[in-house]
Amino acid sequence: MSRLATKPSLGLRTQGRLREATGLLAVYGLVVVLVIVGRLISPEFLTQKYLMQTALAAALLGIVSVGLAFITYSQHYVDLSIPGIMALAGIIAVSALKYGFPASLAAGMAAGMAIGLANGLVVGYLRLNPIIWTLAMMSVLSGIIRKAYAGAQVYPDAATSSGAAFLDLYHMQVLGVVPLPVAALAVLAVFGYLLMRHTGYGEQLKLVGSSYEVARMTGVNVRRTVMTAFLISAATSALAGILLTSFNKVGAQYIGKGYDFAAITAVVVGGMTLAGGRGSILGVIGGVMVIALVSSVLSLVRIGDFTFGEFEKAIVQGAVFILVVGINSYSRRRSGLDDA
Repeated sequence: MSRLATKPSLGLRTQGRLREATGLLAVYGLVVVLVIVGRLISPEFLTQKYLMQTALAAALLGIVSVGLAFITYSQHYVDLSIPGIMALAGIIAVSALKYGFPASLAAGMAAGMAIGLANGLVVGYLRLNPIIWTLAMMSVLSGIIRKAYAGAQVYPDAATSSGAAFLDLYHMQVLGVVPLPVAALAVLAVFGYLLMRHTGYGEQLKLVGSSYEVARMTGVNVRRTVMTAFLISAATSALAGILLTSFNKVGAQYIGKGYDFAAITAVVVGGMTLAGGRGSILGVIGGVMVIALVSSVLSLVRIGDFTFGEFEKAIVQGAVFILVVGINSYSRRRSGLDDA
């Protein structure tokens, strides 16, 4: 592959960096605004306890979003099988606890990544539509889980050492201070940022997302690049599914429901365009913070007898997604780029 062929001109590179910096300022500015609004609504909003609850609520979504960002960056939009991967990883992990705690985690991660491999092979090598394929995969996974477990939920046995360890997994603290999900998100965010921005793979992924055909003609193994993106997303989804299963204390088919849409909303709000090749992990983390803070702020709103429940929050989240995608599409048309 010719590295010179992938290098944008200095002017284009500068423009791209300015757009990215502007986007980061916008998303983190929104984070600051939401924090101020939350503080005005409730004096307890900035207490350590409330902030930690918000961070924990954002952590699992952040873990999923970091992985999904690689798919969106490659111009393959979203993985709609994310809820199924999360549910499968969690229920397999619980079922494998009889072989020990480490084996349980390994089995759950392996199950999730096997689905990611299947998605990557089909989308990357056969070039099937990623939305249609992953939606079909989600349906298949749901059916398999329901059939294999006869619709029953699977509970870890707290009386065993492996079962107790699994139930404590979500509540573990790193260095006795940082909750494990938050620490995992921090590590994955750093890893994702470095992989996307400072490796040859990241350069190839950006080129694939910017122009699939150009990437192919310049020698990039586009099939393998796309497949790897789906593997990364599946790995983060499986990890989040195992942690969520530990939190809920049960392995079930519904684990992970809604995380696909929440994650793509966070990715898009964070400035990563659905057209591919633009955005950063820093922006995605900002988008996750926005989604978490919007949910927290809405939980504090009281208008007479009206409060924002889960249905109302879903409506707001959908409206935010539509608004951001609409603005993104309009700005791309004004810039003379293809709509996305």
